[in-house]
Amino acid sequence: MRRPTIADLAKASGVSVATIDRVLNGRHRVREETARRVYEAAQEIGYHAVGLLRQRVFEDLPQYRLGFVLQKPVQAFYQAFAREIAAAAQAVTTARINAQIDFVAASTPTAIVEKLKTVASRSQAVALVAPDYPAVTAAIEELKEKGIPVFSLLSDFSTTARQGYIGVDNRKVGRTAAWIIARSARRPGKVACFVGSHRFLGHELREIGFRSYFRENAAEFEVLDTLINLDTPEITHEATLDLLQKHPDLIGFYVCGGGMEGAISAIREERLSGKLIAVVNELTPESRAALADDVVAMAIGTPLPALCKELINLMIKSVESDEAAVPGQSFLPFEIFVSENI
Repeated sequence: MRRPTIADLAKASGVSVATIDRVLNGRHRVREETARRVYEAAQEIGYHAVGLLRQRVFEDLPQYRLGFVLQKPVQAFYQAFAREIAAAAQAVTTARINAQIDFVAASTPTAIVEKLKTVASRSQAVALVAPDYPAVTAAIEELKEKGIPVFSLLSDFSTTARQGYIGVDNRKVGRTAAWIIARSARRPGKVACFVGSHRFLGHELREIGFRSYFRENAAEFEVLDTLINLDTPEITHEATLDLLQKHPDLIGFYVCGGGMEGAISAIREERLSGKLIAVVNELTPESRAALADDVVAMAIGTPLPALCKELINLMIKSVESDEAAVPGQSFLPFEIFVSENI
């Protein structure tokens, strides 16, 4: 396909070539509405100078430096998260957003605090995925005193110093996982759940929701002791095999956090597809394939595009010091995936 020309852009945006030239070169002022229309048309047709057009259109808007600290850079979910943050930042039309996205490879307090402070040193607001460690709490409180708001993502913190939480209602997620297992089981039996760490309050809330559903609505099921997998596939794989060996009458289980790849590989290894009711989090290439092969019954997903859009809007408001407009918790409806809707 040939590269779109300035004449193609003029036709797509409904203006003259001369107007396109004025927008591109900034020789004369062009109405903001017209300039935006040209920019949007350039995005639609793939015009090569769309970056320059964006700079011209938004050069008079306020600029904000927003920092994001995510977990585990090799995981497909966090790679998708980073892409959605960048897309949401690019889509903002009321300000120029410089999104600085970084990762922590280890979930230790020292590594998290070091990364948080590094990102915060070049940001006006920060959003963070992390366990709830006292050292992390202290760092968030320190940043608040410096006027740098910190938002918790996916899993909340116990500290009141954080500006707000954005994610799903984790207790409802846990109850939903329990509901599908209880409703799908042919008979009552043993069920289990994995958490990455009890320091992740989101995991703990999912475990609480999981257990409370069975206690209230399906007491004939036996909920086994919770297993810790540190969000790693390797530990989850071995723990799943051990669980199956100790409890051959296991009905199903829920992986509250990460590491689902290990559970999926263990089910495949033991050739238990369709015989266990496994529930995992997030739709990734691995969980999509597992749903298609009947290895997993359900994947509960975070609506990343909607979350990132809401997150950046709230971070902008916090930078502008409009604290009253920033809610303490922002819950988004979670997504449910089964084999028939992937």
